[in-house]
Amino acid sequence: MTVLSTAAPPSFAELFAAHHLSMVRLAGLLGADDPEDIAQEAFARLHARWSRLRDDGAAVAYVRSTVCNMTRNRLRHLRLVRLRPLAPPPAAPSSEHVVIVAEEHRELLAALDRLPRRQREALVLRYWLDLSEREIADAMGVSPGSVKTHTSRGLSALGRTLREDS
Repeated sequence: MTVLSTAAPPSFAELFAAHHLSMVRLAGLLGADDPEDIAQEAFARLHARWSRLRDDGAAVAYVRSTVCNMTRNRLRHLRLVRLRPLAPPPAAPSSEHVVIVAEEHRELLAALDRLPRRQREALVLRYWLDLSEREIADAMGVSPGSVKTHTSRGLSALGRTLREDS
């Protein structure tokens, strides 16, 4: 007597858990420089097509062929990139320049730290996060006019502090 299996097909998570490591190994053995990324991308592509799979057994074959194709394309791309002449690296700043910039950065952060909280918030949101006045107002829970006031006063105080320190 033959017993027919009525087991449900594996879920995507079960398929991933069962085959991810073997797909990483496959990509590595095929020469990929980033086998984890290739395996992950192959599973992401499978996930995008998951609802359209007609044959439950085709999922592993789909991922395997995707890993092979992506590895082949990646190696082809790397070969082309390595054949191109490299541009000379940009000139590195001198050690003295690096020290001066680091000191100026430290002084700026120290001066910023001495500002009142609202002025500091307005300046950080404006100049570090590059937010608009409306976005800053929403983040701080104040009106755009208050943002302008806090920003203006903060810049003035910051300028005075930095001039005093120099």
